[in-house]
Amino acid sequence: MHKQILFAAFLLNFLLSSFSMVVAQPNQWKAIITKQADKIEPKVIEWRRDFHQNPELSNREFKTAEKVAAYLRSLGIEVQTGVAHTGVVGILKGGKPGPVIGLRADMDALPVTERVNIPFASKVKGEYNGQPVGVMHACGHDTHMAMLMGAAEILAGMKNDLKGTVKFIFQPAEEGAPNGEEGGAQLMVKQGVLENPKVDVVFGLHVNSLTEVGKLKYKPEGTMASTDILSIKVKGKQVHGAYPWLGVDPIVVSAQIINGLQTIISRQTELVEEAAVITIGSIHGGVRSNIIPEEVEMVGTIRALNTEMQQKIHEKIKLTATKIAESAGATAQVDIKTQYPVTFNDPALTTRMLPSLEAVAGKENVILAKAVTGAEDFSFFQQKVPGLFVFVGGMPKGKKPEEAAPHHTPDFYLDESGMKLGVKTLCQLTLDYMAGTNTKVQ
Repeated sequence: MHKQILFAAFLLNFLLSSFSMVVAQPNQWKAIITKQADKIEPKVIEWRRDFHQNPELSNREFKTAEKVAAYLRSLGIEVQTGVAHTGVVGILKGGKPGPVIGLRADMDALPVTERVNIPFASKVKGEYNGQPVGVMHACGHDTHMAMLMGAAEILAGMKNDLKGTVKFIFQPAEEGAPNGEEGGAQLMVKQGVLENPKVDVVFGLHVNSLTEVGKLKYKPEGTMASTDILSIKVKGKQVHGAYPWLGVDPIVVSAQIINGLQTIISRQTELVEEAAVITIGSIHGGVRSNIIPEEVEMVGTIRALNTEMQQKIHEKIKLTATKIAESAGATAQVDIKTQYPVTFNDPALTTRMLPSLEAVAGKENVILAKAVTGAEDFSFFQQKVPGLFVFVGGMPKGKKPEEAAPHHTPDFYLDESGMKLGVKTLCQLTLDYMAGTNTKVQ
């Protein structure tokens, strides 16, 4: 009986010790991550400045990809190049079995001419859809690459302790492939980036110029909108402008359609669930003041944060446009081309990883944010595996958001001190997820 009691005590002590080791491990990782992130911060800043000074447009990130691939190889990471044209994928196999975690950064710059007065400002010129343009990292993709390279260095240094595999996904053409080309996350998925080895979960970060340095923002479920390109061609009957009753005026019909589209959002969409937007950005028809043309074409964008709502809006647009045109004796051809799905943060994964965000940034600095009607092709990865997309602050401390330049503008500016938090966040999410393989997200 005495031996049984001793054995039971030993077993209990062993289990408690094992449990303590498992629980303590994330805190152990946090200390290592913090120390290493502090150490490599100057390199992360240097990488970011190099990318910023030498930006490349979508599907043309040739030199950018070479730099990324060369550095990953220097860390002993297996590297694949030429994925979706210019994409780079690094595979780091840990010393212990476990899940495969995807970490993604986008690489492309925008056709924007920089106005920011910094020593490493872009002077690069390029061509976009046949037009000469300035080229600038006006959305922070330069920081995304630098942060992921920093995370790769830290995680590669911990290779033997990693319980699983990390896929570093450096993605081209997030801003959209040039006319007539495929690209971006959709093409990467099509070419099997989430396979061999099969990715279990994917994490992504996006710097934000209107969020203060040191803060993280997140939202479960729809966090960024789907985006569709809308085209409506209204065909009437051409006639002299002095005798409109002899024809069918597609300009007047188009105006009625535009007004009708507004009621889809304001009167037919359940906006207490999620926001949605229909915008007509361009309308063309006619060549003279005294000729009613035969045809008018309008193009615009549709944004939604819920897939079911997105489909309902599509149906309502087609019904509204065709029936208004029919009532005037005209016809309307509606074409909707889906670009990006909803950027959808898996609710279970978001809940599970929230403590990781709070651990790395401090609970007071992790903000439950509202949805954004901008779009992200990270959503294509989330269609295949559970994903979490988080915003990292890049606005200087003490500055007001209304004073900061927004993304996609010539004055876009980021405080580089915010990148260290991004590096730490990528590492913390990876290691904490690996530590909890027994609670795998379905």
